[in-house]
Parts: sequence; C-alpha cells; structure tokens
Amino acid sequence: MASLDRLLALIDFSPSRDQLWLVGDLVNRGPRSLDVLRWARDLGPVVTCVLGNHDLHLLARAAGAAAAKKRDTLDDVLAAPDCDRLIDWLRHRPLAVADDTFLMVHAGLHPTWTVDQVRGYAAELERELRGPAWRAFVANVAGKPPRWDPRLGGGDRYRALLAYFVRARMLHADHRVDAYDGPPAEAPAGLVPWFAVPGAAWTTHTVVFGHWAALGLDLGPHHAAIDTGCVWGHSLTALRLDDRMVFQVKAVEPPR
Repeated sequence: MASLDRLLALIDFSPSRDQLWLVGDLVNRGPRSLDVLRWARDLGPVVTCVLGNHDLHLLARAAGAAAAKKRDTLDDVLAAPDCDRLIDWLRHRPLAVADDTFLMVHAGLHPTWTVDQVRGYAAELERELRGPAWRAFVANVAGKPPRWDPRLGGGDRYRALLAYFVRARMLHADHRVDAYDGPPAEAPAGLVPWFAVPGAAWTTHTVVFGHWAALGLDLGPHHAAIDTGCVWGHSLTALRLDDRMVFQVKAVEPPR
C-alpha cells in the first residue's frame, strides 16, 4: 500500500478528475491486502479492476474451496468485520474491460479471440462469480485446464477460459497455456509469449495486462505489460493511456 500511495502521488491522482484501471491481483501481493481492497472499493466507479489469479484465490479461500498457501497475506481480509462485503464486491469485478481502443485483462488471451468474443467469454465467468452458486463455481474451476475449444462446456470450459484470462504467459504452438513464468528469452524452445502469436484476432485493440513480473515493462503496438515486480522489491508502474507516458516508483515494502 505504501508503494501504491507513492505512485498515486507521483501521477497526481485525483478521484474527481481521473479514472484508474487496475490489472488485478489487488490482494496477496504485499502485506496490506485488506487496506488495498478497502481503498479500491471505497473509490467506487473511479476504479475499474479486473480479477487476477490471487483475487480468485481469495474468493476460493472465502468459499472454503482452497487451503492457505505459504506466502498468503489474506488472513486480515478473512478476519475483517467487513469481510463478507469485501468478498461480494470483489466477486463482482470483471474479467475483461474494453473501450474503443484498449482491452484490459489480468494475464492474457487466446490468439483466435476477437474483442467481442473476449467480452462474451468474460461475461460467462462473471455471471457465475456474481450468482448465488459462486462458491461451488470457484471450487469447480480448480485443477488443470483442458486445451481451449469453443465446444467445451461446464467446468472444463470455465477452467480453459480462466487459463488465459488470469494465468497465460507463454503458449505452445497449439496455443495451450504453459506454466513457464520466467523471462521470454529463457523460455524452453517452442514457447511464445501469448501477445506475440502472429495474426491474433484481438489486435484491433491494445491489451493492457499485468501478471508477468519476469517480463517487466513491455510496450508494443498492441500490448502493454505493466507488472514490474513490486512484490519482489522492484517497482510499481502506471501507464497513462492517453499518451503512453510511464510512471514508476521503487518498491517501499520489503520483497517477498
């Protein structure tokens, strides 16, 4: 939260003037998950945040569908008097957001998806997370995803979609998501960054995403990667979409 406060001061953020797009993982990326959640919720429509894999892990823990992990920083959220309200707010966040120029997701996309398809696939997941059976849903999407096929249904379909929205970094030649999370230059042969697949259908827009700290700041004609490893002691980054101006502050909290 201290790093975030410094970055907001650097960009002279004003809730009365500015809109913030956040690429997800509001929680579990530092020692003050509860404070960050409350800050984002209390800003209301000024903040647009997509769900990340750590946000989904918090939902799974709140639903009793996942055990604590070694590096979790979620206990303060789960023990908070407003936990239920925070969880309800979080599970109503989108998986993808698009305007006429930009598309924001946490991690990545399948190269055959158009922006309209991205909206539709995200809406399928959002309906489940916002519905009364959301606890069963987050339990059902745990586990290894199958290869994406638009004919998939049920839990297989949701797991395959989430593999791209919240976990994708490198893809195999058949577009399967690989678990590799290091820098692209050191990846095993045959893997390619999801945003570098030629002829991708989503390139009508510029995709803004996080998730891949080992990639770092990486700006291309149709992608903007802005996870610069604050949780690992590096920096926190903001990108002004109007002109692609980059703002960064060094991490304040000690690295994980």
